[in-house]
Amino acid sequence: MDRPDLHRVGHGRAAGAGGDPRFARLVPATDWQRLPAAVRERFSRELGPTGVATFAGEVAHTRLTLAGRLLGQLARLIGAPLPLGPAGRVAACVVVVEDAAAGGQRWTRFYARPGRIAQVIHSTKCFAGPTGLEECVGGGVGMQLVVAVEDRCLVFRSAGFFWRIGQLKLRLPAWLTPGAIEVRHREERSGRFSFVLTVTHPWFGRIVEQVAFFEDCPASS
Repeated sequence: MDRPDLHRVGHGRAAGAGGDPRFARLVPATDWQRLPAAVRERFSRELGPTGVATFAGEVAHTRLTLAGRLLGQLARLIGAPLPLGPAGRVAACVVVVEDAAAGGQRWTRFYARPGRIAQVIHSTKCFAGPTGLEECVGGGVGMQLVVAVEDRCLVFRSAGFFWRIGQLKLRLPAWLTPGAIEVRHREERSGRFSFVLTVTHPWFGRIVEQVAFFEDCPASS
């Protein structure tokens, strides 16, 4: 027998049609409407307590400078949220669920590493803070994000990093941060979308670039 609570896997209702409006509220309404309908729907899914959104695809390439490799290894201390090494085409998967306790969404990313255990990255996007959106990884470390619409892309840019200890939230000085992190989400052809991650350090320039392509997984029971 089908389980109705799982019919929304990979699907949801768009904002404005009873969906989740939290991402839409982070940009001007006119900018939001300039996004392709598929992007608006993807970021307006109302997951609820049992819904799951799943995206499967592949990493096209991961390019790291020496500084980028060192940063990836150092970031293991907070859950390894950055690429650990350069790579060609490898399988990837993203799973998103609601995290009511954190007031946001839990994102889990799986990246295959041939001959090794897959890299698994956990982060929580919380709709809070001065910019309206924060992303937290391990060890209480997180970053504030500014969201914008540019060239039909939904763009997320870091706007400061912090360290949370209990109820205390400390802003990290620039020299303790990786630099500027940017993620671009763009609708591509044939129902795919691209995910482009870059990290640009103030001294060493662009030290990380990762390009991946995903598809929305169909509903399952």
